[in-house]
Amino acid sequence: MKRILLAAALTAATPAFAQDRLTVMLDWFVNPDHGPIVIAQEKGYFAEAGLEVEVIAPSDPADPPKMVAAGRADLAVSYQPQLHLQVAEGMPLVRVGTLIDAPLTCLLTLRDGPVQDIADLQGRRVGFSVPGVQEALLAQMLENGGLTLDDIELVNVGWSLSPAVMSGQVDAVIGAFRNFELNQMEIEGVAGRCFNPEDEGVPAYDELIYVANPERMDPDVIRRFLGATARATQFIQDRPEESWAVFSGSSAELDDELNRRAWADTVPMFAARPNKLDEDRYAKFAEFLRTAGLIDEEQLTASLAVDLEAQ
Repeated sequence: MKRILLAAALTAATPAFAQDRLTVMLDWFVNPDHGPIVIAQEKGYFAEAGLEVEVIAPSDPADPPKMVAAGRADLAVSYQPQLHLQVAEGMPLVRVGTLIDAPLTCLLTLRDGPVQDIADLQGRRVGFSVPGVQEALLAQMLENGGLTLDDIELVNVGWSLSPAVMSGQVDAVIGAFRNFELNQMEIEGVAGRCFNPEDEGVPAYDELIYVANPERMDPDVIRRFLGATARATQFIQDRPEESWAVFSGSSAELDDELNRRAWADTVPMFAARPNKLDEDRYAKFAEFLRTAGLIDEEQLTASLAVDLEAQ
């Protein structure tokens, strides 16, 4: 597991009180989706909130929620759809905040290829990387186009999403992020097209959330963490170019064309109020998953998420 301890707190003014330690596991390697976390660290907002935050990038993206459930990390960046399944499986997890409050996932195809609308997928190959939720999203999108999963061939392409489309291995992939894969294809000189789940009958959901173990979490510490990331989000949205310079300057590997383009596309999507909980959104998505057969029983939002802003 690659451990990344961002060091901006060391350069910030030392607060007059002891700092609380917080370990945050990302969902993947550091990228523009994590902008508020990086900016809060680099600008010293965590330190000013009395926090020493250790940020860890996992070697396996499936690990972070498991680590939090086991008490080996305080927070994890995760995904609302996966949270529903994990809670249904009995994992002690709860959503405590939101990082990106809109879907990023899309069905990716070639812009000038044979798939110009959902109905054109009939008889074609569609790639995926994570079974379960991605299949449920795809099934609803196909239904919106008058098709079913029986009308296509599913192909597990792993994490090689845009390359699978560009090479012709598949005609489309579900699970691509519209702020990354579209830019990656454009950089490669190939124009892509995204069909968005929320435009094809799938209930809107929060793409990236913070999850904690409800039996171990410290609400006050988490509120301070979310307050610092809210402050960072405000800085990002007020000063996108300056914030990009701070973000890309935090690590040499972040300063490239793909991340620069992804940053511009992601800035408007950061949750301005990460504490705020949309209970109706969680209820509707839980019912969507139950109807799709991925969870067996009705899920109460209280079992999935807490609103620290209201407490």
